[in-house]
Amino acid sequence: MPVLVIEHEADASMGRFQPWLTAAGCTVDIRRPAAGDALPTDLTGYAGLVVLGGSPAAWEDEVAPWLPATRALIRRGVQDRVPTLGLCLGGQLMALALGGRVERGAAGWECGVVTVRPTAAAVGDPLVGHLPGDGLPAAQWHSDVVVELPVGARLLVAGSTYENQVFGVGDRAWGVQFHPEVTVADFCTWGALAPPSGVDVDAAYAQVRALDEALGAAWKPLADGFAGQVHDYSRSRL
Repeated sequence: MPVLVIEHEADASMGRFQPWLTAAGCTVDIRRPAAGDALPTDLTGYAGLVVLGGSPAAWEDEVAPWLPATRALIRRGVQDRVPTLGLCLGGQLMALALGGRVERGAAGWECGVVTVRPTAAAVGDPLVGHLPGDGLPAAQWHSDVVVELPVGARLLVAGSTYENQVFGVGDRAWGVQFHPEVTVADFCTWGALAPPSGVDVDAAYAQVRALDEALGAAWKPLADGFAGQVHDYSRSRL
């Protein structure tokens, strides 16, 4: 049973997650709705859902007309307990789909590498339970933020500028504000077309280049944990 991956933009790809999930024994079905790929109406036949990042806001259905269908799939994944993971825009779509609030961040853009830290709720979590108390580096590139979690969601990882960095819903769904999947190659294209206001793009690029190895080591356990959830779900459907 493959994992359905929704890719909004070519330069916001699966990145590191492609080899990590493959090495963990997962297969993926990547759908690119901006390029004309149809999205399924439900998750029948899938063992997981990953929604990647992208430049539209989570509420900009007129910019990205496939967002309502994406939010519906997220809701279906949570309802049916299919392992579901949203990354940056994907995490914001999860929050919005489940009744949370997403807005432009009051502190402006967050770009580059910042330290994120686990909360008490992260202990034992299969995706972020590996975080040490003093945190790990995370690659950030966003101006929209989850300002209110869905009812019943658990804050698992927090940041200093924007608090809601990873949240969990139920036992098989996670929304992530940062980019655990991003490669240096993808990250270092993001400022080319529209440099974010007030951000030293070259400095942000330099941070990610310098910490490439550390970022990989920090977030491979998250991908492996998600793969474990996918395998558990697959076995439960046999």
